[in-house]
Amino acid sequence: MTIMPTGLQQPVSIALSGPDNTGKTKQIGLLARRMGAAACSGGPLDHHDPRWERIKASGMGTWWFADGPVQEVAEVLACSYLQRSRSTVAAPVRLLDRGIPMLEASVAATVAVREELAPQAAADRARALLAPYLTDLRAAEAVEHSVVLLHCQDPAEGTRRALAHEASVTDVYTAYQRHLHDQVARLVTDGRFTETVIVGERPTIAVQDDLRRRLHPVAPGIPPRALPDVHVVALGGLSESGKSATGEYLRTHHRHARLKIGYLIEDSARRCGITDPYALGEVVQAELIVDALDRYCAAHHFLNRVSIESLHSAASTRELARMLGDQLTVTYLKTPFTIRAARSVPGAADVAERDRAKISRGADTITEFADAVIDNGGSRLQLERALDRLVLAACWPARRPQTVPLNTLGLPVHLEVYLSAVLDRMAGEQPLIDLLAVTGSGARGKYQHGWSDLDVFVIAAPESLPGIREILADLDGELAGVKLGLTILTLGECAAGAVSSRLLHVLALLGSGALPALWCRPDLTIPAPPAADDVDASVRDGIQAAIEIRRQLLRTTLDLRALYKVTALLAKIQLRFAGIESPADDEALAALLADSHPHLDGLLRQARADRGQAEVLARTVLDRWLATMDAPR
Repeated sequence: MTIMPTGLQQPVSIALSGPDNTGKTKQIGLLARRMGAAACSGGPLDHHDPRWERIKASGMGTWWFADGPVQEVAEVLACSYLQRSRSTVAAPVRLLDRGIPMLEASVAATVAVREELAPQAAADRARALLAPYLTDLRAAEAVEHSVVLLHCQDPAEGTRRALAHEASVTDVYTAYQRHLHDQVARLVTDGRFTETVIVGERPTIAVQDDLRRRLHPVAPGIPPRALPDVHVVALGGLSESGKSATGEYLRTHHRHARLKIGYLIEDSARRCGITDPYALGEVVQAELIVDALDRYCAAHHFLNRVSIESLHSAASTRELARMLGDQLTVTYLKTPFTIRAARSVPGAADVAERDRAKISRGADTITEFADAVIDNGGSRLQLERALDRLVLAACWPARRPQTVPLNTLGLPVHLEVYLSAVLDRMAGEQPLIDLLAVTGSGARGKYQHGWSDLDVFVIAAPESLPGIREILADLDGELAGVKLGLTILTLGECAAGAVSSRLLHVLALLGSGALPALWCRPDLTIPAPPAADDVDASVRDGIQAAIEIRRQLLRTTLDLRALYKVTALLAKIQLRFAGIESPADDEALAALLADSHPHLDGLLRQARADRGQAEVLARTVLDRWLATMDAPR
């Protein structure tokens, strides 16, 4: 590695380039704050040539686009870029706002506006103006790791997006932006940038994460990620609205780390040497919150859910939303004053005084753009179910169930006729239901007459129950003695996860497409629990199945069918923890015991009719389960 004359090592130079308003300065600021002493900024270009003082005094825009000789504009810019590249720094990483290729793009766009040149002619003119510095510029560019940020691939659309960020623009600035986008696009095509990052509509932190993944291999001191896959619930509301109780529920029931916004701001400020962060603008305060969150989650890499409280101003909350995008859920707790006053030990006057302070910062206006406004004027049960829906909406994706024709299930004819009549009446012109699916063995072509039930899962609103009951009563004779196992849930119960572990498994199968429905509303989506949540919840069914097996074994008169089915259930659950999904009873038992029983096929056949063999099978599966519970005596 090259040793500088001062004894300092040559730093790794990371240059972020791109047209205006792509977020270069913001991204450099976030990375520099996160890295602390391990990185430094190259500083603004106007810090690297004394002539900028005169230029700014006379009006930079006028000098740049009208009065300053074109040769002087090119010279001042070139000298500034070169002097910045020669400056020595103590940090191992130097972050540069605009790399050497942007010099050519800026000069070309400038002469295109001033001399009314076409893009190629402007590029040739810029190269001619910069020719005296060519050798030094090439050397400076060679040591930069250059990343270009683009709004999009299309220069015309990129220009539109860049100008949309400006409060007002002139014709000259508009033309300059158009030419600048064209020149940057040319340099991208020519391979002048090491990396190209499309910003698009992504939030700030998503772009920062993208940059870090690309840059960490170049300079290991750069953190590898920025809040990857972390979801943040930000809690707002007036005094005594229930923010603390909400944060604690998210911590204890949904595995959220619970953090205070004041702690985050002050922790980041301390690291940055800021003595009074609350005197800074609210945009900076939001950046400090994100910086501290980033550090905390990096130190606790296992976290993917965080709650922060309490949102203290509308402006900083809006900036948090811009920075975090879909990774943030702004949640406002709206609670009547009478309830809030009753919760306060000092009384109503204290609540009113604290409300005034919050309202002065616009905290009450967060309702206008919050992702969720929760009415906390009811019971604790209502609040907790609302929070369940909020959390699960972020981690259980909404999926459109697949559907299949009834005749693909391979059911006996009389059950096909029965289900066809059910569907005709429940899912007709004015449907009583939202979804109907056959579950269990009937859904997998494994139905066995005299052994299997007809298990049906329905999603329907509560007001549909009388109509459903009437239809079932009318068609009961069509079942020919087959036991109907019907389960009905509402969409609200599904969204809140207020379901048993078996029904959570059904939702997971429906969401993954492993279990198709027979019918669902055209616009229906359902929450799809991920496999990890399904496996985790299935422990409860395993516990219950192990208890039920022992109940069956102790009975004088043994129900062989019930024992076989509960034994198969316990086998399925054990397989699920090995990453094996085996929905058929026989297949699950065979898969679990394949390596431990010498005459397995015969055992499985005989266990359906022979008490002794049924007990051997049940005890074998139960012993497997209980072996995971063994503890030293």
